[in-house]
Amino acid sequence: MIASLKGTVAAIGAETLIIDVNGVGYETYASPRTLQRFAVGEAASVAIETIVREDMIRLYGFENESERQAFRLLQSVQGVGAKHSLAILQVLPPSDLFDAISAEDVTAISRAHGVGKKIAQRIATELQSKVGAIAMAGVELTVAARGNAKQSSDPAIATRADAVSALSGLGYDGVEARRAVSLAAEQMDAPGVEELIKAALKQLAAA
Repeated sequence: MIASLKGTVAAIGAETLIIDVNGVGYETYASPRTLQRFAVGEAASVAIETIVREDMIRLYGFENESERQAFRLLQSVQGVGAKHSLAILQVLPPSDLFDAISAEDVTAISRAHGVGKKIAQRIATELQSKVGAIAMAGVELTVAARGNAKQSSDPAIATRADAVSALSGLGYDGVEARRAVSLAAEQMDAPGVEELIKAALKQLAAA
């Protein structure tokens, strides 16, 4: 199976790009966000997931191995195919995706085109039970690798969870709230919940 490609971009379409590798053109499907990174004639290096069906073989390209592993894991969920997986990764990079899964943020996952609430809930539920497999796959996780914050003995994780919950209660988007809290926490030394909320609000205001 092809796991990566390194060559020159020969063409870019609405859903695919063609990568010329020593004279052989490989048609590669990718999300719009990934396609926007490339230009015809420029060098390209992508991680590849090869999907083989009875009637076709398709290559899917990603910016890095973390995205490829996230794509593969999403498809382990019943009813989630390549199209759904690409759509999800278009709106949620791997770190944000697993952050949303760890918090069961169905709203964030269902933002992806064609992904309804039922599928998003299934993703959040089924992949929570596969956190160990995700970690073994080498995907860089944030909250997900630590497990459920409410069950954690680490007070710092519980503090972040409380801060995110408070910001969500104020009407902020779950993914944006978690990202702001994470950035704020990195700049502080063992902050309390109130301090973390204030610092995260500054991050949100500056965004």
